[in-house]
Amino acid sequence: MSTSRFATFLAPLALLACTGSAAASVINVAKTPWCGCCAVWVERMREAGFELTVRDVENLNPVADKAGVPRNLRGCHTAKVAGYVIEGHVPAEDIRRLLEERPDAIGLSVPGMPIGSPGMENGARVDRYHVVLIMRDGQHRIWSTHGGNAAS
Repeated sequence: MSTSRFATFLAPLALLACTGSAAASVINVAKTPWCGCCAVWVERMREAGFELTVRDVENLNPVADKAGVPRNLRGCHTAKVAGYVIEGHVPAEDIRRLLEERPDAIGLSVPGMPIGSPGMENGARVDRYHVVLIMRDGQHRIWSTHGGNAAS
């Protein structure tokens, strides 16, 4: 088989391997037992094709502290996937992008509980909100913007 035909044969397999590795990553979620929006976020991530494990904790602060999430960037649940932290109502497409690009960072956060984010749906209302990339040096930057007139 020629080199070009061999490469043509392998290209789809390589793409499948990359796609499979992101999907194979299990998201481990810590949430409080009484938070309904966290349970809905978990369901949204499952619907998006992620595998999740969930544990209920009474106090999320020690979990977020250990994960390195600054207090001003906290949401209502903390998750880990492939060495990254996912804090709050982060959309599935942002998690996929994180797993594909693999930045040198702690992870992603949607601070607070913005209306219209996954798990916080309220009819057609989607408030503008940012997904924030938390850097290892304590800094953060906008990873993506959703809602309002934002281009996701």
